[in-house]
Amino acid sequence: MKAAIRQIFELGFPWQTQDPFLFCVYHLDHYPKGNGQLGPDAALLKGRNLGNDFTKKEGWRMYHGSAIPGFPCHPHRGFETITAVNKGYCDHSDSLGAAGRFGEGDVQWMTAGRGVQHSEMFPLIHEHKDNTLELFQIWLNLPKQAKFVEPHFKMLWHEDIPLVTKGQARVKIIAGNYGGYQGVAPAPNSWAAQPKNNVAIWNIKIAPYGKFLLPKTDMEVDRTLYFYEGSHIEIADEPIVPNHGIDLNAAMDTEIRAGETEAHILLLQGRPIKEPVAKYGPFVMNTELEIQQAMDEYKLTQFGGWPWPYPDNVHQKEKGRFAKYPDGTVVVK
Repeated sequence: MKAAIRQIFELGFPWQTQDPFLFCVYHLDHYPKGNGQLGPDAALLKGRNLGNDFTKKEGWRMYHGSAIPGFPCHPHRGFETITAVNKGYCDHSDSLGAAGRFGEGDVQWMTAGRGVQHSEMFPLIHEHKDNTLELFQIWLNLPKQAKFVEPHFKMLWHEDIPLVTKGQARVKIIAGNYGGYQGVAPAPNSWAAQPKNNVAIWNIKIAPYGKFLLPKTDMEVDRTLYFYEGSHIEIADEPIVPNHGIDLNAAMDTEIRAGETEAHILLLQGRPIKEPVAKYGPFVMNTELEIQQAMDEYKLTQFGGWPWPYPDNVHQKEKGRFAKYPDGTVVVK
C-alpha cells in the first residue's frame, strides 16, 4: 500500500490546491479599531499602495480597498466561491441584487455559473477594540456541463453548520459527511451536491497533544490538509510545522497528532473533475476560446450591471448578520 503522505509542501499565497479545487487563500488580518466609517482608524497613505495593498504592514492589508479593506466589484464565471469567515465580518453585494453581512463562523457559497459580479468588503465594525479578520476563500470548479448555469447565492449560517467533537478534536463540516453528520446542502449545481463526488471541506482543531483519526475513503478523491496554526503536527511519524500542506493518500486511515498547542487544519477533498482547465483571472473555463468569449461578454453586458451605489459597497454599520436573496427574501440572524 502506498504511504499515507504523498507530498508535503510550503504554503504560499494563495495555497496550492488539487482538482476539483482551483484556489484557496487564507486571510488573517489584525485590523485596528474602526474609524466610524467602517475603515481602519489609521493613516492609510503611509507606505500603502492603496487599491493593490497585499503587503502585510502592521499586521494587516487593504487588498483592493482604498478606504475600507476588501475586494470591490469584480466578475466571475465558470466556478464557485466558498467564503468561510471564522473571525470578523464580510459584506457581500452582487449583480443579482443579493447582499449580506456574514461572519463569526458563517459561510457564503456562491455559484458564479454563466457570470456574476460581486464585491467582498471587510467592514471594521468595532470602534473601541481591534477588528481581527480570519477567513478562507475556496474556489471549487464546475464541470463543463454546469459552467453556464444560473448564478446562485446561499448563506450557511454558523448555527446550522455541524460542529462535531470526536475525542480530542472538533470538526466543522462546511461540506461533506463526517461521523454520520452531514454538512448543510451546498448550492444545487455544485460538484459538491452529488454524494458520488465525495467533496469535503472541514475545519479541524485538535487539542494540545491530542490526536484525530481521518477516516479513509474507498472513492477516488484528492485529499489535501492545510496546517495553518499550531506548534507542529505529526502524521505517520513525520513532524510537520505550520504553513505547510499535506497531500494524503485517501485510501488509508490517517492519524494526526498535535503538538503542545492546539492544531488548526483545513481539509479539502473531492473526486477530480478531470477536464481541461483554462483560467484567466476571475474566469475559469475549459478552453482559451471560452475565456476570450467570457471577456468579450463581460465587456458587453457587465454580467447584468452593478445595482449598488459604490463598487466597494458596504452595509450600514448598525446592521447585524443578514442575507438578502435575489428574489427579495431577507433573512436576519
